[in-house]
Amino acid sequence: MAVLAMASGSLRSSTGVKLGGLGLPSLWCYSLGRFRSGVATSSKTRLPSYVAARTPRAAYPTAVEDGCSSETNRIPTPKVIIDQDSDPDATIVEITFGDRLGTLLDTMNSLKNLGLHVVKANVYLDSSGKHNRFAITNRYTGRKIDDPELLETIRLTIINNMLQYHPESSSQLAMGATFGVEPPEQKVDVDIATRINIYDDGPNRSLLVVETADRPGLLVDLVKIITDINITVQSGEFDTEGLLAKAKFHVSYRNNPIGMSFQQVLSNSLRYFLRRPTTEEASF
Repeated sequence: MAVLAMASGSLRSSTGVKLGGLGLPSLWCYSLGRFRSGVATSSKTRLPSYVAARTPRAAYPTAVEDGCSSETNRIPTPKVIIDQDSDPDATIVEITFGDRLGTLLDTMNSLKNLGLHVVKANVYLDSSGKHNRFAITNRYTGRKIDDPELLETIRLTIINNMLQYHPESSSQLAMGATFGVEPPEQKVDVDIATRINIYDDGPNRSLLVVETADRPGLLVDLVKIITDINITVQSGEFDTEGLLAKAKFHVSYRNNPIGMSFQQVLSNSLRYFLRRPTTEEASF
């Protein structure tokens, strides 16, 4: 396992080149304003120039952040995992895109621009590809990230960098339809893709598992829907896997597991807000 040493100061690559600032992600302006973490950010962003271009899939190589490149016919499924369970002191972020990813130094620099500190990072390989794993904390509190809006901003930042440095990933990401050079060929039916399950998870909580079509702002919306019916989200994991989003939340109601009747209320609420709209607003 290769470990990247992270100093609290400037991040540098193995060649000694200091990273340049990338600013805030273009996708952020699509769904979020200022988040509540106390980190001041500008609300004025613009889409990068590559968004307007439409390039045939075979016309571009894979450009990774450390300057290397590779080509392959099969485009792997991009995965971004935000894990709040594995580490009690830090939020774990894991990024996979087959074997195409470099060291993601610019992605780490973008996270620093959000007021975050990369405590440690490592890379490991398995049959699914190269996994880049970061442990991050809020620079100002030293704690893991607990603000849903900031967690969603982190997710969109990573996806934005994925679209910039690996433009071919846009054909495999839901956000590629709006911000990528090539929209996904596959269209996900929200009604069919959405799956909601609730399980017992110990004496004081339940496990809520949601799978649905991905879109900007989804993490914030899910947490809002859950908390609006007085259910507490204790921790969880949010995975972006290509066109789909998969969330696992540890939830409770007044420090108890969610009863069967309340499970049905939660499931119906989530389905109502996640399903594809069937009526135009103008018809009301």
